[in-house]
Amino acid sequence: MQYTLKKSLGQHFLHDENICRKIADSIEIEKPQQLVEVGPGAGALTKYLLEFKDTNFKAVELDDEKVNYLLHTYPAITNKLIHSDFLKLDPPFQGDFMVVGNFPYNISSQIIFKVLEWKEQVPLLVGMFQKEVAKRIAAVPGNKDYGILSVLTSAFYNTEYLFDVSPGSFNPPPKVMSGVIKMRIRTDVPEMKSEKHFRLLVKTAFNQRRKTLRNAVKPMFDNETLKDELFDKRAEQLSIDQFAALTFKMQQN
Repeated sequence: MQYTLKKSLGQHFLHDENICRKIADSIEIEKPQQLVEVGPGAGALTKYLLEFKDTNFKAVELDDEKVNYLLHTYPAITNKLIHSDFLKLDPPFQGDFMVVGNFPYNISSQIIFKVLEWKEQVPLLVGMFQKEVAKRIAAVPGNKDYGILSVLTSAFYNTEYLFDVSPGSFNPPPKVMSGVIKMRIRTDVPEMKSEKHFRLLVKTAFNQRRKTLRNAVKPMFDNETLKDELFDKRAEQLSIDQFAALTFKMQQN
C-alpha cells in the first residue's frame, strides 16, 4: 500500500532505522506508562513504540491517507490511532503521559505551546524539530536563539539537546538539519504572579527585542519600578527567574 507526501502538512518521513532506534531508546529508558505519538506518518518510529512492554500507546494522525496506511501496515495500531488534529485535541489520557514525535516542521512551535497547556499531565517530551527550532527551545540567556519559545518553555521544562539528524535521514530530505530534544518537567518552577502575566510580559519584551526592556514594556510598570537598572537590559539578557520576579511588579491585574 502506497502513500503520498503532502507538503502542506510539512511532511518529511524518517527512514533512517538507526535514528528511529536511537529515538525509541531515548523514550524506552523512561519507562512511560502512557505514551502519545504526534504525527506517526508512515510509522517509522511507531513500529518501535508499539513494541514497548507495559506502555499504553496512542498515536494522533490528521492525514486520512496515512491513517489508512498505518492501519493496513501495522495492524497492532488498531484502536490505538486517533484520527484528529493534535492542536485541537483534548488530552488523550487521564493522568500523566509522555509525548513523542517527529513533529511536522510547520507546526512544531504550536505543538510545544499545546504541550505547555497540558504540562500538568506531560512530565516528558521527546521530539524531533528543525535544528534551529530545537536550539531556540534549549537556548539560554544571552544566546542569539534565546526568545519567546525559550523562556516560555524553560520556565516549566528542562531541555536536553540529544543529537543532530541529517537531511539524508528523511524522505524527501529537508533543506535543513534536524535535532532531537528531551524536555523534562521542572520541579522548581519559578514563582510568578500568574502564567498569564508571565506570557504577556515575555511576549511583549521580545516583540521589541532590540529595545531596552524599559522601552519595550513601559506601559506595564509604574515609573518608580522602571527606574530599576534591570530595565536597562534587553529581553535576551534576562533570565527566566528575572522575568518571573518582574510579573509581581506589573500594573495589570
